[in-house]
Amino acid sequence: MPPPTPAAPTDVGGTALPTQRRRAGAARPGPPGSRTALGVAVAVLAVALLVSVLLAIGLGPANVAPADTVRYLWAALSGGRITADEVSTYQIVWQIRTPRVLLAALVGAGLSAVGVAVQAMVRNALADPFVLGISSGASVGAVAVTVTGGLAVFGIHAMSVGAFLGALLACVLVYAAARGRAGIAPLRLVLTGVAMSFGLQAVMSVIIYLAPNSESTSTVLYWTMGSFGAATWGALPLLAVLVVTGVAVLRRHARSLDVLALGDETAASLGVHPGRLRNGLLLLTSVVTGAMVAVSGAIGFVGLVMPHVVRIVVGAGHARVLAVAPLAGAVFMVWVDLVSRTLVAPRELPLGVITALVGVPVFVTLLRRRGYLFGGR
Repeated sequence: MPPPTPAAPTDVGGTALPTQRRRAGAARPGPPGSRTALGVAVAVLAVALLVSVLLAIGLGPANVAPADTVRYLWAALSGGRITADEVSTYQIVWQIRTPRVLLAALVGAGLSAVGVAVQAMVRNALADPFVLGISSGASVGAVAVTVTGGLAVFGIHAMSVGAFLGALLACVLVYAAARGRAGIAPLRLVLTGVAMSFGLQAVMSVIIYLAPNSESTSTVLYWTMGSFGAATWGALPLLAVLVVTGVAVLRRHARSLDVLALGDETAASLGVHPGRLRNGLLLLTSVVTGAMVAVSGAIGFVGLVMPHVVRIVVGAGHARVLAVAPLAGAVFMVWVDLVSRTLVAPRELPLGVITALVGVPVFVTLLRRRGYLFGGR
């Protein structure tokens, strides 16, 4: 009889050592056809995004045919001419709807990508871009500049400036409170972010309660639930640069995110500095999320649900997820915005209401499928 094969060395708990984990991971290249499935998913979502953008620009209280929408967009980009009786429709398409739809696509892509990063950073599948209190900090900043006369100082950009500064301040507070002698532990970061979020929401409530102008506070309350109603061409370039750069940086560090999700000890044994990587991710997610909240308000559930949906389709590898999640989030947010401005027209529904109505059932379904609810693990 041949001699028995020696068992792989394990640690005290019976788990394979990091070397064996690395070899095991290298031995499994991935499910058959995973690259083909990834390419198909990216191509389908890219086409879906283009079609969604064209339809969303044309649909509204004043519907514009897709062919006319394309013609107006081409005239704006190429300097073409339009007739005098088409000027008003052209203005609606180019000056109002196009920047709004593009802003929705950018925010959806950014929220989805940042959601992937946050879940890897804190090693918690229930985390999203707002779990660290950044959204609440941005809301406090927007409320503060609105009710304290900041509009006179910063003009039309007052709420955006206040939201961005509030998001950065919240990031600094959470970082300082969560940091210990050994660095930032994921659980401590999550708990600190949740506690800070509740505290900042209390501060915002006090400011609104003591505000003398009820009209401005009602506007702020609507904005904190999410809206693209104030979208302009001027708001797009900086946000586009931040979102594209953020996605590119995250994709470049996709392998490090894979390792970080295994735990700090495993990451360190494989040559990844978990503390340094987590600090960089915290800064990146704070800047990108703060920029998005500054132009669109607080929109929940996108960064929480979209990564889960994408992982079901393409797998859990961060390189694949980060290739698909931004496109999926962009398509989703374009249609959410279309529903918000057409369902009860001429009034608009807050974006956060629609994302919650869609996100909660989807997320509960995902949890039930994985056995975490209703008698599961």
